[in-house]
Amino acid sequence: MQFLYHPDAGLPDITIEGEAYRYIFKVRRHRQGERIALRNMADDYLYFYHIERVTRREADLVFETKEKCIVMPERSLHIGWCIVDPKTIEKTLPSLNELGVAKISFVYCDRSQKNFAPDLERLKRILINSSQQCGRSRFMELEVVQNIEAYLQTYPQSAMLDFGGRPLTCGMHLDSILIGCEGGLSDAERNLFEKRTIYGLDTPLILRSETAATFVASLSLVE
Repeated sequence: MQFLYHPDAGLPDITIEGEAYRYIFKVRRHRQGERIALRNMADDYLYFYHIERVTRREADLVFETKEKCIVMPERSLHIGWCIVDPKTIEKTLPSLNELGVAKISFVYCDRSQKNFAPDLERLKRILINSSQQCGRSRFMELEVVQNIEAYLQTYPQSAMLDFGGRPLTCGMHLDSILIGCEGGLSDAERNLFEKRTIYGLDTPLILRSETAATFVASLSLVE
């Protein structure tokens, strides 16, 4: 664990309880008198606290010092991800978070199952746990977009990942790219990208949606 997330990090005194308490004292085995680092994920500071008092259900922390510490890749990537099974999203999200993806727009496309609905609050909890482990200092942004037309109105310069597109190579910088769901995009949706950039992956294998998202993030963000 690189830090503990707490929305009040920076205040002179903090009391932790519940899940945060169990993690710090039951899993990480911290003890009274030790020092731990907290982040509020709203600024770029690590806040260091002294564990002043520990009871069976809560602990009191006292602020000591702070240190500016930005932990993010130099590049920024926005992914439009056509909606797939939420369980698939939940399993893949930590990897995309650790790679440094800045934002994900979950987009309903023609072949998305409309009964699938990402639980953004649950996904935020997953991002918190992932960020605590990898040290990421800023939250990934998440949103839901109702269709590809609306997506392109907001992100008109977005590229698309599809078969036969320009080969995407390691280190190639992308600002924004749309990745289809299982089954890909419909012909009507592909036509929307007729005058936009289309990338492909240099592999003869057919990747699952979540594998493609991770592959694209790796190529774009890791030099």
